[in-house]
Amino acid sequence: MPENFQPAVDTVSKPQRRERLSGMDGKFCKKVLSNPWSMEPSMKYLCLVYLDENRLPELPDEECVAFDTGIRESGHCIASEALESVQTAATVRLRNGKLSVTDGPFAETKEQLAGFYLIDARDLNEAIQVASRIPPARVGSIEVRPVRPIRETVLKSR
Repeated sequence: MPENFQPAVDTVSKPQRRERLSGMDGKFCKKVLSNPWSMEPSMKYLCLVYLDENRLPELPDEECVAFDTGIRESGHCIASEALESVQTAATVRLRNGKLSVTDGPFAETKEQLAGFYLIDARDLNEAIQVASRIPPARVGSIEVRPVRPIRETVLKSR
């Protein structure tokens, strides 16, 4: 990682955290990490779920939804979604002002991006522990990456 890299850190107050954790559906995530109102910084991580689409039937939707419900109730989950098949994808490029759109994914690979979880965690170790419980980890892989705080970095430089 670059020398000046800093993962996204969250040090918000209790009311700010409550507001931030209120979902689009108005539901409030009950807990963040071990102490929902701790001023202990947390970091955001993106867990990218990769798997061979042919193995998708091995993972019942009910199991994935149950995991998603649990991770939301624990307060770790900020957002999550499953993706449609790569057959529905379009790849967009803009080169020298010219737009190019191709059907399908950018590259031919054995595993395809099947979904994601945006999570709050104390550190990489906790993020890995959360990712290890994502059901597709049994038949695919979960890439865990810190979110780069680009907005915060730009605002600080002003």
